[in-house]
Amino acid sequence: MNVNIWMKKVAAAGMFVVGLGASGAMAQNATIGAQVQTMAQEFSTAGGFTASMAMYVAALLCFIGGAWFLWQSRQPENRETGKVAAGFAGLVLTGLFATGGNWIQKAANTATGANATITSQAAAVTFQ
Repeated sequence: MNVNIWMKKVAAAGMFVVGLGASGAMAQNATIGAQVQTMAQEFSTAGGFTASMAMYVAALLCFIGGAWFLWQSRQPENRETGKVAAGFAGLVLTGLFATGGNWIQKAANTATGANATITSQAAAVTFQ
């Protein structure tokens, strides 16, 4: 009996929290277009953070792999060719992935002559 009452209270609290979250997700003027624009902007921001995190994770993995290949190339039992090249390639890729955000910014400056920005106004992207 007590479990039933407890479950009802938890369900009511969960519905209250979901209701608060839904009201916060609405756009300022509550039109469908404004909501879609808000969702697109949030998705774009989240995608940028995800891509940035993925580049840093890739840089870490390339660094660990490159260092491991270089270390393995110096072991007497691992004298196959290519381990040194793979180690250097891992270290070069580490630098490229770690500076990925700067390269994207430089590409945006080269293509448009302006910084890459995310705004709340939808607009067509044109390259000059």
